[in-house]
Amino acid sequence: MTQAAETARTVIMTVDDDPGVSRAVARDLRRRYGAGHRIVRAESGESALQALRELKLRGELVAVIIADYRMPGMNGIEFLEQAMDVHPAARRVLLTAYADTNAAIDAINVVDLDHYLLKPWDPPEEKLYPVLDDLLAAWRAGDHKPVPSTKVVGHRFSARSSEVREFLARNQVPYRWYSADEPEGGRLLSAAGQDGRRLPVVITADGTPLVEPGTADLAAHVGLATTPAADFYDLVVIGGGPAGLGAAVYGASEGLRTVLVERSATGGQAGQSSRIENYLGFPDGVSGAQLTDRARRQAAKFGAEILTAREVTGLEVNGAARTVRFSDGSAIAAHSVILATGVSYRELTAPGTEALTGCGVFYGSALTEAAACQGNDVYIVGGANSAGQAAMYLSRGAKSVTLLVRGESLAASMSHYLIQQIEETPNIVVRCGTVVESAHGDGRLEGLTLRDAHSGQRELVDAQWLFVFIGAAPLTDWLDGTVERDERGFILAGPDLTADGRPPAGWEPDRAPYHLETSVPGVFVAGDARHESAKRVASAVGEGAMAVMLVHRYLEQS
Repeated sequence: MTQAAETARTVIMTVDDDPGVSRAVARDLRRRYGAGHRIVRAESGESALQALRELKLRGELVAVIIADYRMPGMNGIEFLEQAMDVHPAARRVLLTAYADTNAAIDAINVVDLDHYLLKPWDPPEEKLYPVLDDLLAAWRAGDHKPVPSTKVVGHRFSARSSEVREFLARNQVPYRWYSADEPEGGRLLSAAGQDGRRLPVVITADGTPLVEPGTADLAAHVGLATTPAADFYDLVVIGGGPAGLGAAVYGASEGLRTVLVERSATGGQAGQSSRIENYLGFPDGVSGAQLTDRARRQAAKFGAEILTAREVTGLEVNGAARTVRFSDGSAIAAHSVILATGVSYRELTAPGTEALTGCGVFYGSALTEAAACQGNDVYIVGGANSAGQAAMYLSRGAKSVTLLVRGESLAASMSHYLIQQIEETPNIVVRCGTVVESAHGDGRLEGLTLRDAHSGQRELVDAQWLFVFIGAAPLTDWLDGTVERDERGFILAGPDLTADGRPPAGWEPDRAPYHLETSVPGVFVAGDARHESAKRVASAVGEGAMAVMLVHRYLEQS
């Protein structure tokens, strides 16, 4: 597709409730951009949103949205916030009077505003067109092609259907869900030549049916990179959470040939968070998915290669090379490696929970399943920030949310701001000293037996939704015998390796390990997988950046 052909379908939208101003804005835009873009004009936020939805359904691309701040019913910031959900890649501009500049500045965080323009802007050649030229150039630099939606046909309470939906959602792959029991789902199955006995069936954007696809096969068919472009790199980052993404951004931006390898979806546990409110620079909060998407695009912009659905099973030292082996037997090598494998939620051991996983029992899946919880009673196990954020998010639509906490209070593991929000939310109940003893249901979760940890008293409650956010199990078993770990599996690094004043066994360099360096020279660790790490997004990103600095030091001395 040529740039001219692609650009001809792109839209510049202007929204202003003053008809005279609206016509003037559209006139100025057509004069400069009418030959290559379609100018769409609306006079209210509601009508503009309707137009945006229609453009989305027709597969038309929206490059820039210009909205007036002072509009009745729905102001420009409120409109742009909703417009982001329809066309997230569109560049956003707010029109303001001088008196509204503070509101425009606030909007930078609320709607990720790209620019604000003061009215009037005469002459447009000086005050309007240069801004629009830059925004259009930035928009064109991205990969903006209409992507027909992937379709997923399955059973609502099916573990594998839930896993597929979670994988697609977390990897920002647009999809539509169809129940196999509904007419449209049946028609899709029939067209794919399936009788519904083997589910889920994923129909890709190009019409290819995938029956019960494995994760790697699914990733390859929906456009995610799974095969490395080279055999050797300066830096391999293992794990795509905040630490791994931070390392990829800094490694690639500083000229290192960098590849990031992720077994599931970038973002890690943070990517599943509905809202992170204590991350620097986002006073109004940011969802884990938004933060992950921006970090991933940032890493790609600097040239980092990102591989998805690749499971690492081994790490070898071959002279100056560090070889990373995958589960399919293939391998890549590099001068250095950063281990940012993060942690996973521990699974409940209570009877019944394993059989009902994905059928009412979910591990960190609040965002994907939230819509189905509307009006229902929801239970959450956990007392840390991830559990609190999920409780706040689900409380918006659920009838009630019960937070089950083994400890005596939330204060030991949850941030103060979240505890305050939970206390102020009437449909959230916190039950401390309470554990799940068993789960019940035939094919889907129907009830839970709860036990008071002190008195031993048991209670049977009706439950269709249980979300689990407990513990932090490091994903490091594959490093056994290669890298030193503590008794819980967390990776030892830097000073923790030399607590007795001696270097770790087999250490060859004539120096002590660097701060984040493991017992293998040139292999570093960052984020939650590190022994005694802070378990916070900001610290993980910082460690990813610091690990890259130490990689440079290692390479200079090797």
